[in-house]
Amino acid sequence: MKNYLATLGLSVILVGCGSAKPKIDDLAINNPIQTSLDLTAVVDDKVPVTINPGRFTSETVTYRLPRVVQGTYSVSDFGKYVEDLKALDYDGNELEVTKVDTNTWGVTDATKLDKITYYVNDTFDVESSGGIGGENPFSPAGTNIEEDNYVLNLHGFIGYFDSLKRNQYELDVISPSAFVRTSALPDQGTTTSEDGKSVRTSYFGQRYFDITDNPMMYGELDVEEFMVGNIKIVLSVYSPNKLHTAASQKETVYKMMQAQKNYLGDINSTARYDIYLYLSDGSETAPKGMGALEHHTSTVVVLPESSSKEGLAESIINVVAHEFFHIVTPLSIHSEDVHYFDYNQPTFSKHLWMYEGTTEYFAQHFQVYEGLVEPADFYNTMMSKIATSKNLDDAMSFTIMSENVLQEPYASNYLNVYMKGALINMCIDILMRKESNGNRSVLSLMKELSAKYGREKPFVDDNLIAEITAMTYPSIGEFLKTHVEGDVPINYNEFFEMVGLTMGESEVPTNYIFAGGQNIIFDADQAKGTIFFSPMALKNSFWRSQGVQVGDVIKKVNGTELTLQNAQQVIGGMFGWQPGQQYSLDIERNGEAMTLSGTLEKATAKSESLVEDENATDAQNTLRAAWLKG
Repeated sequence: MKNYLATLGLSVILVGCGSAKPKIDDLAINNPIQTSLDLTAVVDDKVPVTINPGRFTSETVTYRLPRVVQGTYSVSDFGKYVEDLKALDYDGNELEVTKVDTNTWGVTDATKLDKITYYVNDTFDVESSGGIGGENPFSPAGTNIEEDNYVLNLHGFIGYFDSLKRNQYELDVISPSAFVRTSALPDQGTTTSEDGKSVRTSYFGQRYFDITDNPMMYGELDVEEFMVGNIKIVLSVYSPNKLHTAASQKETVYKMMQAQKNYLGDINSTARYDIYLYLSDGSETAPKGMGALEHHTSTVVVLPESSSKEGLAESIINVVAHEFFHIVTPLSIHSEDVHYFDYNQPTFSKHLWMYEGTTEYFAQHFQVYEGLVEPADFYNTMMSKIATSKNLDDAMSFTIMSENVLQEPYASNYLNVYMKGALINMCIDILMRKESNGNRSVLSLMKELSAKYGREKPFVDDNLIAEITAMTYPSIGEFLKTHVEGDVPINYNEFFEMVGLTMGESEVPTNYIFAGGQNIIFDADQAKGTIFFSPMALKNSFWRSQGVQVGDVIKKVNGTELTLQNAQQVIGGMFGWQPGQQYSLDIERNGEAMTLSGTLEKATAKSESLVEDENATDAQNTLRAAWLKG
């Protein structure tokens, strides 16, 4: 999972597993649980859901919707979007139902239970921030119910019986026949109604995990299917104002995933990968949390529709690349906490440094390794991560934080899994290459772990660091004990010296919301509800050339009013601006209205950055070459 704007470090803007095998009680006949969603019978933006579990042999049963879903590391409480839940017997009479908590219902006289029915509200409509740790689920884990679009993260609609999580599921989705339908869950066939106005599409899952792991999107979608080697890529795009198409981003996705496939080599085993891209227009009922949530063979992505074509492409590379690399970890390499996930009271693995950190490192490293970016760009990215990580708790044990990620003070440091987590892997990568004369890396280590474990064989959480040490070198074990299990901050200069890099000041490329690194050029007045240029704006070459002044209040961006409520979407769109585009800002300076407009030019900022040391030894240069180019 990647929270897109959180990883940008926007300081003025709000920025996602049971450890023992579940015991399966013999409470019901082990046949498929029949479920259905009827998108043609929506009432007040609520989808009717029917659950038919088969006959129970117990007098009482418990039905739940997930409190937490995999990959989010936050409480979602999908049960609070359920209304009018009824349990019906075989004669259509209501059975007694007790609401146990937000996500749980108890049914008495369960031997008479025929089916459960209820309505589900969507989460997009009621989002405030859409960020991790907010009142609502992280947007890419959420749901949408609109006349022309349905984001069907199925964990938001379909629940489970405590005793039947391993039962098979049959799912029927009834939808208008004109809808485009894309699903990572295999299609078992469709039937059309007699009047031709609706279709019933049938799906099948081996267990409840397959329901939560296979999102769908229905509606007025733009879809492109293409092959990257032996992987079928399905790109589904919903752009409410038709500003972007799947075809316009097809080349970006193709080049990115071809490079990723080359980078992974034989570790990649998926035959199909779905990308569901929802573009938020920033309206009141649009999703607010930009980013993505991974699944085994798909990802749900939410990004700003206001992005330029080039800006959207850059966002796709940064966000979707991260999600695709999750096929390595935790999808192929994971602990018992992940494998036997408890959706109600999960326990969490100690190894977010690997699940999110390794994944984020791969998402950045593959770009320089495969020639998509220059080494200087990669250096700047890692320096930005160092700067952001030091604004968080740099002396916090990563394993303790991971294991307690829902609690404070650990929850508020979750962002560090993308920052310091990636840097931990950078250091391990350099160490591995140094110890092996360039022959081994963090990627080769993940391949070895993948071969040892894989999707169906979890590792024991407490044993992983000892296993990695035995598989690699004492220096790797010492690093993990000191800087991952321990709380000692990393001296990154030691690792940069190994590869012949040193610190120096240079004019580095930036975008239109930063002044080098993660130094955002805006500030906010919460009391007045305004956003204005900070002193950092004068360090950004473009805004300095436009004559901005510290304290200029930004009223509109390209005609869109800027408020604290929509800042994430509007400023997120500015992140994607590219040279050559036209722009306009309505500002207020000392009470006077003004307009800045023109053509965007390349933005730079002076910054302390990594540079290649002119006095580096041959050994340092050789190690750097192995690190960056293999």
